[in-house]
Amino acid sequence: MERLRVAVVVGLIQGVFEWLPVSSEGNVSLYLTVVEGLPSDAAVRYSLFLHAGTAVAALTYYRGDVRTLLAGLGHDAAPGRPVRAEAGFLLLATLVSGAVGVAAYLALTELVSAVAGGAFVALVGALLVATGLVQRLAAGRLGERESPTLADAALVGVLQGLAVLPGVSRSGTTVSALLLRGYDAPVAFRLSFLLSIPAALGAGGLAVADAGLPASVAPALLALATSAVVGYATIGGLLRVVRRVAFWGVCVGLGALAVVGGVLALL
Repeated sequence: MERLRVAVVVGLIQGVFEWLPVSSEGNVSLYLTVVEGLPSDAAVRYSLFLHAGTAVAALTYYRGDVRTLLAGLGHDAAPGRPVRAEAGFLLLATLVSGAVGVAAYLALTELVSAVAGGAFVALVGALLVATGLVQRLAAGRLGERESPTLADAALVGVLQGLAVLPGVSRSGTTVSALLLRGYDAPVAFRLSFLLSIPAALGAGGLAVADAGLPASVAPALLALATSAVVGYATIGGLLRVVRRVAFWGVCVGLGALAVVGGVLALL
């Protein structure tokens, strides 16, 4: 029963925090290490594994957009919906993020094996603070661009790949980069969350390829199912909230608390 409880809790955290620019992976990892006492490497792999659940939620929520992209690859899109440009953007960004993400994951496994306990918590906190500051830099930017470019795809792909690091918000960094590049907010959010589908599936697959399925299969499946159901139920409302709330401050605040707590644990 205890494992099932933890599975439901982390599924809830992943299902909600995936849509908020505060790093679902970082917060799941912090919960598992600080509250449940898991080793940092196991916490990181489990948090990556859970992304497969919210990938299913995003794919279901954006199924119409995905169908449009797939159907429009062979001809020009309707005015105002540059389907071919979007498809090229998503493909290149996914390929770049995959390459960067694998490299970052390999570096992360080395780092986590050397850094544990309070040092790991402080590291996640520092990355949360950095994510919040990037979002603050992009806050209030109003752009008019709608058609994505391949140069922007490469930039966003690199940032998304780095989001394999716990504490780096995938949505926060990619949306901020698109806003800084002059895209309007609806386009930036839409492109970022369409990118989340292959990225989240890749993150879950990477964790399984590295360490296999979690030892307790039933709780792992429950956690995946919880993250998928909660993620689908909350994505629409939370996306509206994100556009109205200065989550950069929340990110900096959570990160600062984690840094302080990690440092105190080392003393």
